[in-house]
Amino acid sequence: MRIKAFAAAAAGAMLFSSVAMADTTIHILHLQTDPAIIQLWSQIGHDYEAANPGVKIDWQFLENEALKAKIPTLLQSDDRPNLFHSWGGGVMRDQIKSGFIGDITADSAALEKELSPGAASAFVVDGKVIGAPFDVSEVSFFYNKALFAKAGVKADDIKTWDDFLGAIKKLKAAGITPIVVGAADKWPMHFYWSYLVMRIGGGDILSDARAGKDGGFKGPAFVEAGKRLKELADLQPFQEGYLGTKWDPSAGLWGDGKGAIQLMGNWFLGNQAVQAADKKGQPLDNIGIFSFPSVPGGKGKLTDTLGGLDGFLVSKGAPKETASFLTFFSQAKYQRVAAEKNLYIPAALDTGDSIGNPVLKEIADKIAHSTKHQLFFDQDLGSSVGGVVNDVSVAIAAGQMSPEDGAAAVQKAWDEK
Repeated sequence: MRIKAFAAAAAGAMLFSSVAMADTTIHILHLQTDPAIIQLWSQIGHDYEAANPGVKIDWQFLENEALKAKIPTLLQSDDRPNLFHSWGGGVMRDQIKSGFIGDITADSAALEKELSPGAASAFVVDGKVIGAPFDVSEVSFFYNKALFAKAGVKADDIKTWDDFLGAIKKLKAAGITPIVVGAADKWPMHFYWSYLVMRIGGGDILSDARAGKDGGFKGPAFVEAGKRLKELADLQPFQEGYLGTKWDPSAGLWGDGKGAIQLMGNWFLGNQAVQAADKKGQPLDNIGIFSFPSVPGGKGKLTDTLGGLDGFLVSKGAPKETASFLTFFSQAKYQRVAAEKNLYIPAALDTGDSIGNPVLKEIADKIAHSTKHQLFFDQDLGSSVGGVVNDVSVAIAAGQMSPEDGAAAVQKAWDEK
């Protein structure tokens, strides 16, 4: 085990070994694949370096799943990143318990002035500022307008679960793959189970389950969500080989027009283009969104949303310049560029009016008027329980686990947490 740990730490250290020596280097681990985002962030880094001689900003990329897998080991190494991508929630709290998260409270006053208070609060724990958000997100159904028209489906008519299943049947009858999903990475499928839990159990269902109310995670809302997911899967709506398809390729398939729907966060807009064969994907005027439908008898509202925040956490021992860079990075002037270029919905103050993409603007408006904005289940519940949620979601859809056993597995994971 010690040999494996050493090898993993050494592999992590290699991420940063190629950086030229500077008086101070801030190593940042991110997961962005959109060239436009990378270009903007690189420019911000160069601007900061120019204004702060002797400081170097080192951006390092790790693919989504690789980052999740490697960050625990990297944080324990002597070459841990100074800033690294975070979705907040339970996973973040687990990382705090590990003792490897830093505290920039003393230098955070200027940073807090740049950010939306609600977004910034997600990176304040026990009164300590431990990082900063850069965007907000919501999970919606993205659809291909041309394929919907071909099948005679109107997105505005999809309000209930039965409406949604009816649309799936029409798409299949028209010879169109209804849904593309990257089930190999599991978390894309958990969006279905999570939204169903919310629509059935209401906006407070997760906090109620934590408190053990109404059967906890084994309660009727969680079991019913599994049954509805299996009801959808029985229609065989997903692309061939969906269980072996990872998230990035699934976005490319949708961008190539090989499926009508994908349930995903707003980062999907850029990724479907980057991952498409022509690197352009579906044009903006062919992309629409609609909300996850209501479920008969459910307590949830159509305006209850699932989503989250993306940001950067500060690791223990990070250079004192780290807080300064986060403030510089979060400036409205830079975040307006992100909005104007339709890269993401910034968490910075006074930037929403800069969003030019009508789809992204619609999502931002939905978030602003959300009656309950629930953090992704797999992040909110922490890595151990969240991993089980992801596993269960795929297993139920694939017919490998019953809805009852799935709910029981989540409860067991919670009890053992």
